[in-house]
Amino acid sequence: MTVDDTLADSMTAVAAELISLVGPPLPLPFDDDGRRWIEYRPHTRPGVSLAALEVPARKAAFRLLATGLSPHAYAQALSIVSLEEVLDRSEGYVRGRHLNDYWVSVFGTPGSADPWTWRFEGHHLSVSMTVAGSEVSPSPVFFGANPARVSYGPHIVSRPLAPEEDVAFALLAALSPTERSLAVFADVPPADILSGTSPVASPLSPGGVSATSLNPAAGALLASLVGVYLDRLPSALADDLSPSLEDLRFAWAGPERPGSPHYYRLQATDLLIEYDNTANGNHAHSVLRRPAADFGSDLLAAHRRAYH
Repeated sequence: MTVDDTLADSMTAVAAELISLVGPPLPLPFDDDGRRWIEYRPHTRPGVSLAALEVPARKAAFRLLATGLSPHAYAQALSIVSLEEVLDRSEGYVRGRHLNDYWVSVFGTPGSADPWTWRFEGHHLSVSMTVAGSEVSPSPVFFGANPARVSYGPHIVSRPLAPEEDVAFALLAALSPTERSLAVFADVPPADILSGTSPVASPLSPGGVSATSLNPAAGALLASLVGVYLDRLPSALADDLSPSLEDLRFAWAGPERPGSPHYYRLQATDLLIEYDNTANGNHAHSVLRRPAADFGSDLLAAHRRAYH
């Protein structure tokens, strides 16, 4: 959790404005079963859809999303949203996908003495933030993309998750043969990120190569790859989540060449980062989770100790 009065105040003000513009069903009860929820497939969600909002409320929903992301990650998120129309066209418009099929929800009362949560979510995007006073707990954060890459001849037109993939391949290439043998745990990647849509991100089998055993070039790239995910968040949040290198491991599955289906993860005591680009090698999922703190579990525990 991060103490940042300005950030928490911004989230509170925008969420309160959104509630005033939307009215019921917002806000939802804080103890609603839908609060501890991560879903990156195209389904109906708790809260209210962008399609149901007038322009001022829709703008407030996007402003709320922006409070929880760094500027470049906000651009990534909007690119992911716009890909719904691209995907719908590629499928022949048979599934009725639409960039307004994203949902915003607020659980609890912004500005009250009790914790509250906001979430912006839809196909391939899920951002959850829990606020208690001046403290913000920022996970899970899921970014996906289908198609992950849109090209025009040799030119890349759209590739929202380029850093997540490029830095990982650079890291893999920088490993020594011994380091690579420890990092690669399977020739075939799993079909999806292993934490999936579970509200509990259970620690995965450690596996992989330890950050402390890497050569200097690979170690620097590993730190950069962690930064790619933490820097999705505003700096006040990202700086507070950096893991100890002594506790960090990198694991890979699948071929070691770009364009092939592959998977990797970074794991520390309270940090789980997963990425997969499977199916046809052009459909990516990535997530930042904190197993002991997702959905504000850390804030809730501190709140109970202080007030109950």
